[in-house]
Amino acid sequence: MILLEPNSFVLEETLLARFVSEKPEIVDITLVDFDNVVYKVQTSAEQRTLLNLSVEIKYYNEVLAYGAEDILKREYGAYLVPTVNPQYQITLQFNLEQLPADKAALAKHVSMLKRNVLSSSFLRAFEFWESQQEGAGPLMATHYRDSEAIYVQAQHDRVTVIFSTLFKEEVDRVLGKVFLQEFVDARRQASIQNAPQVFYSSREPPLEIRHLPDLRQDESVGYVSFVLFPRHFADQESREKTISQIQLFRDYLHYHIKCAKAYMHSRMRMRVKEFLKVINRAKPDRVTAASDKRTAAGRYLRPHLRQPTS
Repeated sequence: MILLEPNSFVLEETLLARFVSEKPEIVDITLVDFDNVVYKVQTSAEQRTLLNLSVEIKYYNEVLAYGAEDILKREYGAYLVPTVNPQYQITLQFNLEQLPADKAALAKHVSMLKRNVLSSSFLRAFEFWESQQEGAGPLMATHYRDSEAIYVQAQHDRVTVIFSTLFKEEVDRVLGKVFLQEFVDARRQASIQNAPQVFYSSREPPLEIRHLPDLRQDESVGYVSFVLFPRHFADQESREKTISQIQLFRDYLHYHIKCAKAYMHSRMRMRVKEFLKVINRAKPDRVTAASDKRTAAGRYLRPHLRQPTS
């Protein structure tokens, strides 16, 4: 199994191509990322040296309450400009004549924009843990997909992250249950005892979110809970790594479900080909016209069709 990268590779490649181009060109490119995030890279004919990146994030209003705007100002403050198109919530503008020397690093950093925006609830939960307050912190919900959400809640000794994921097909539901149960069972191995605790329920929501209204409770939805301990976010390096990896859990799960289905389909096609070869070899030899004989009356003589006399 592979781990997906937290940044948008196609956005990074598109921006880098514009950054290193010797002659500014008119571009109008629309890109789509996980979780229905849309990027629009655009220049105008009047100002080809100004490259605008507009971002549409459907859950942006939710993460604003968790400090997403402060994160954007800290990470991209020099490039933030007011948004003109109401379809997009974030707009960055780059002057192609005044870029830093390391253009590849800039393109890489901008391609992490979705990850940085979605990290707001995690950072808020880690800050609550650092404050050493008693009891549980606020439950922060981010509905990053239709009928799916991420719930984050901090306590004095842990941070709980809950994913609700939707399986639209019966095959996906079966494969997803196998994958998720493996996450639960794998932690019993001594080599990965430091991994977060994982709990999975296929229908009933966890206790932390059971009081919320309009939660789906049918066979098509599953709830996965990760319990993060201080060793997973105590220092800055561990914190950034944890956020990058846990955000992509839903994409990681469904990506490997699709890979498993593709592998099984390829094996089924290969088995069908083998069965067809066996059937073709089992066909009896046909009697050709050259082997037929005629009688004196002109009739065909076919001994293999003659009925035995009693």
